[in-house]
Amino acid sequence: MRLPYRKGVGAALFNARGLVFIARRIDAQANPSFAPAWQMPQGGIDKGEDPRSAVLRELKEETGIDKAVILAETGHWLRYDLPGDLTGRVWGGRYRGQEQKWFALRFTGNDGDIDLEAGEEPEFSDWKWAPLSSIPDLIVPFKRPLYEEIVIQFSRFAVSVPEPHGNKEGKPASP
Repeated sequence: MRLPYRKGVGAALFNARGLVFIARRIDAQANPSFAPAWQMPQGGIDKGEDPRSAVLRELKEETGIDKAVILAETGHWLRYDLPGDLTGRVWGGRYRGQEQKWFALRFTGNDGDIDLEAGEEPEFSDWKWAPLSSIPDLIVPFKRPLYEEIVIQFSRFAVSVPEPHGNKEGKPASP
């Protein structure tokens, strides 16, 4: 019997300059399958939770960000399969990968609102704003086709917009 996909969500968070938030996974050094280690916030959907609530919860847990508005969602669920060496280890070996609903969000806060240690178990060690088109080359190879689809579906949000309330963003961490 083939393993099922874990239901999840992902957040393509755009700042006022049209750049997208990405973060470096803490576990990247311990697992070569995770190199190069950057990704957008994402995670599982809790039992009884709708995807829109889940993406806002995951964003808050992983980044401390609670200042964002949902702009759009992918038209369908996107999937990725784990590589063979991870299938039996990740998520207790119960899933073959994830089936995710992705959301484009606009960040309405400032860089000082970002706190990678906001959740109980931090997942990221560093973060930066990057052009959406560059993201597929920065993430783990087994997720690249999914991220390429996100670039296609959300490229219309990778544009500058007026900053809310005179938002001045600080200098993000370097890669």
